[in-house]
Amino acid sequence: MDEARDGFEAFVGRAAEIWEVGVFGLDLGTALSALAVFAACLLLRGPFSRLVVGRLARWAEKTENRVDDAAVQALEPPLRFLPLVVGLFLAKEILPLAGLAERIADDVLRSLAAFVLFWGLYRLAEPLRGLAGRVEAKIGAEVVDWTVRGLKIAFVALGAITVLEIWGIQVAPILAGLGLIGVAVALGAQDLFRNLIAGLLIIGERRLAHGEWIKIEGGVEGTVEAIGFRSTRVRQFDKAPIYVPNSKLADTALVNYTRMTHRRIYWMIGVEYRTTIDQLRRIRDGIEAFVLADDAFAHPPEVPTFVRIDRLSESSIDIMVYCFTVTTSWGEWLAIKERLAYRIMAIVEEAGTGLAFPSRSLYIETGGDAPEIFAPPEADGTDD
Repeated sequence: MDEARDGFEAFVGRAAEIWEVGVFGLDLGTALSALAVFAACLLLRGPFSRLVVGRLARWAEKTENRVDDAAVQALEPPLRFLPLVVGLFLAKEILPLAGLAERIADDVLRSLAAFVLFWGLYRLAEPLRGLAGRVEAKIGAEVVDWTVRGLKIAFVALGAITVLEIWGIQVAPILAGLGLIGVAVALGAQDLFRNLIAGLLIIGERRLAHGEWIKIEGGVEGTVEAIGFRSTRVRQFDKAPIYVPNSKLADTALVNYTRMTHRRIYWMIGVEYRTTIDQLRRIRDGIEAFVLADDAFAHPPEVPTFVRIDRLSESSIDIMVYCFTVTTSWGEWLAIKERLAYRIMAIVEEAGTGLAFPSRSLYIETGGDAPEIFAPPEADGTDD
C-alpha cells in the first residue's frame, strides 16, 4: 500500500510539475487558456460575419446606389477571416512570449493584418466598376476592365511588398537587381510588350468593344468576348473561341459590323434575252417602286438607292439592285432580303418574262458550197 501511495504521489507531483513548467517554458494552464481564446474566436467567425455583414447589407439597402451592396458582398470573405487574426492576437497577448518568439509572433500578426487589408482592397476593385457606370459610355467598357485589372495587380504587388518589409526584406535592392534581369527579359519578350501596347491603342481608339461582331483580315469573324493584355478572345459563330494577338488587330484591316448604320443589299438580277424593252422598264420601275415604298429600306438622300439595267451578259440582261435596309440585325436583314426576292420574282412574272440561267446556243449552218462526203468504192470481188 505504501508503495502504491508513493507511486501515486510521484505521478501527481510530476503532473503538477508539467502543469507549472509546461513545454518550452510555458505552463499548460496559460497555453490552454490561449488555445481556448483562439478556439472561441474561431467559433465566433460565423456569428461575427453574419452580424457585421448583415448590418452593412441593411445599411446598403437603404441607398439607391447598388455599388455599396456589391462592396458588402465582396468584403464578406475578409471579414470572416478577421476573427482568426483577432484570436491569434489575443492568444499572443496571453502567452508570455519573449525574445525571438515574440518578434516572430508580432511579424506574423502584422503580416496577417496586411493580408486582410489588401485582400479587402483587391475584392473591392471589382465593385468599383459600378462607379464608372456614368463614364463607361464615354471611355469604353474595355478601359474600365483594364483599370480594374490594374488595380488588382497593384493591390497584390503592394500587399507582397508590405509583407516583405514586415519581415525585414528590403524590396528596393531586389527591384534594382530585377531591373537588370528585366532588360534581358524584355529583349526576349518583345512580342508580349508589342501586344500590350497594341491593346492600349485598340482601347484608346475604341476600334472594338465587348459583344461586337467583327471580321479580321485573314478569315477570323465572330463576336468579341474579352480584350486581354496580350490577346483578344473572339467567339466564332460556330461557338469556337479564337485568341487573336492584339498586334494583329492593330496592324491589319478590321471590319466592325456592329457599328454599321445600315445593311446593304447588292444583287444582279438576270432576265432572259427575249425580254422586250417595255418589259425591262416595267421590271425596273416595279422593283424601284417597291424599295422606295417599303419602310424597311432606307431611302435617299440618307443612302444611295439604284435599280438600273447594268449590262448585257453572255446569257442574260442584268439588272442591278443596290439598296440598304434600316435594320442592322442579321436576322431581320435576311427576312427583308427574302421578301425582296419574292417580290422581284413576282414582278418578273407579271411582266411576262422570266429569270435567266446560264446557257449557250449552238448554231449549225449548211450551204451549197459544202464539200462532198467522200465514199470509198465498194469491192467487186474480182482480181486484177
